[in-house]
Amino acid sequence: MNSSANEVVQLSLVQIDEYGPWTVTPDPRRETDLQSLQATLYADFADFVGERDGYAFYGRFDNMFAVTNGVDAETHTRYQRRVRNRSPVSVSIGIGRASTPAEALGLASEQLQAVGSAQDADRREVLAAASNDVGDAPTERVTVAHFDIVDATGSLTDRRNAVDADLAVKRATLELATYLRDHHDSVAHFVGGDNVIAICPSLDPAAFDATVDHVRETTGIDLQVGIGRGATAHEAGDEAKHALEVCRETGTRIQGVEGLAADD
Repeated sequence: MNSSANEVVQLSLVQIDEYGPWTVTPDPRRETDLQSLQATLYADFADFVGERDGYAFYGRFDNMFAVTNGVDAETHTRYQRRVRNRSPVSVSIGIGRASTPAEALGLASEQLQAVGSAQDADRREVLAAASNDVGDAPTERVTVAHFDIVDATGSLTDRRNAVDADLAVKRATLELATYLRDHHDSVAHFVGGDNVIAICPSLDPAAFDATVDHVRETTGIDLQVGIGRGATAHEAGDEAKHALEVCRETGTRIQGVEGLAADD
């Protein structure tokens, strides 16, 4: 793992307050109603974070997280007010900053765990940060790796039972996310279709080669990946998406990593 000295990533963890008890009070609520609420909350979260050049991930829906470099504490508070005004639930937020994404999300988790359980009736709209530097971004850099399955339409969607195609994508996603977490302290999440976005430290080409090889060897799924880097998740992610298009056009498996190595 090659982490640059000025590489600090900020992750924000959002938890719905007292969500478990709320779902069964005064009686168990319809599952479709809960799914609709979760989807609405995530869509609003993604819009809010996206407007500020961050990246949002739905996590387990009652727990969502985002890369929020450059987003200060007051802006997080405005998001909490927005949820309160638009939905029947409130949210608490933990914020962590570190040189690796998994460490940053771990710090954000610890902030919320320290102020009470997600099911505590008296925990409401907590905003807890691991440091006083929330939102600082003069020299911070974010690395985004955008993976997708090579010819997923031809090899899965148009050829296999939808159930089997879905399971194949989930197996590849889990293997990829686990490998990146264990070997590179990265955070990877499925984002739809056959796409996985990973927030990583700065990694050399060999690390991405090994990652793609591992997923192929363990699941039989061939991946391609575009890598980008920038001051915000949007800037890095935009570079990563363009690099991924080069993979698709040229048949290569990894694009963008040469620029990252030159940056460090």
